[in-house]
Amino acid sequence: MILVLRLLLIKLLIGRGRKLSHKDRLFLKIFAGAAIGSFVFSEYLFKMAFGRVNEVPETSKEKQKYADSYWDFVDWFKKINKEHWTFTLTGESEQMSAYFIPAADPQTKKVVVISHGYKGNGETMANFAKMFYDLGFNILLPDDRAHGESAGKYISFGWLDRLDYLHWLTKIIQRVGEEAQIVLFGVSMGASTVEMLSGEKLPPQVKCLIADCGYSSINQEMTYLLKHQYHLPKYPFYPLVSTINHHRLGYYLGDVSATEQLQKNKLPIFFIHGEKDSYVPSEMALKNFQATTAPKELWIVKNATHAESYWIDPKTYQQRVTAFLNKYFYHKAK
Repeated sequence: MILVLRLLLIKLLIGRGRKLSHKDRLFLKIFAGAAIGSFVFSEYLFKMAFGRVNEVPETSKEKQKYADSYWDFVDWFKKINKEHWTFTLTGESEQMSAYFIPAADPQTKKVVVISHGYKGNGETMANFAKMFYDLGFNILLPDDRAHGESAGKYISFGWLDRLDYLHWLTKIIQRVGEEAQIVLFGVSMGASTVEMLSGEKLPPQVKCLIADCGYSSINQEMTYLLKHQYHLPKYPFYPLVSTINHHRLGYYLGDVSATEQLQKNKLPIFFIHGEKDSYVPSEMALKNFQATTAPKELWIVKNATHAESYWIDPKTYQQRVTAFLNKYFYHKAK
């Protein structure tokens, strides 16, 4: 790409009937250096943001106060009876991984699929698993591509994961039966995953969705982070990273849009978002909410930062989720 740009400039200058002067050559060197620097930094950004996660990073300082409760939930997850589910990606030898926790009542047909956040895994959603377990649900906790025990070199930010979840839904119906009644639930990247999944042809067993602090699109999210975390402009970095992603994963980042997928959604959806989210701004929840024509509800949680809405007040969070389920799920699950 860099070489092509340099050759085009040389052709342009020569095409004007001039020889390359010392000034022209200096300009070309500076331009080529800047272009190479931009490409190298974009490759670094891609590897840092999209590369496989082998260890879950520490939580932010603002959430350290919840650490004791978090590890209690993880301990519960490790001890609870569960099944390890897998399937193999087409053309791959490695497998995708998920854990299924049977409900306390073996007769229930209620199932929740819980989609984890960026650089997390199923285990990091143990608090939500316990909440839904107490509400009487079977629970499926997938590890997304390039996370946890699942295959993959690169994170797809929910775009390829949404297709993997169609496989998990098939497995749920095989395990629980045709009478299965399914809720899709996700937080952060997981929220966007279930939002993007909502635009696909879903089995009738899926009844509603809950999306906590999902982004509207990778375009908007990456542009926001480049500006606010790295103090960098969108151009040339976003197009370069998008091109790298297309080369590695087969699609451009502009394809990854929860907002566009939600325009096709026909299921009731509950949007939850922290008022003080500085990682995925709450304006993105409003965009997703406005894009949805299906039955919908929105809860902006006062004083909550990114993915903090549950931790600020678990009791109120469960009450809000239960109220939504009472309205849009339980009457359909009879």
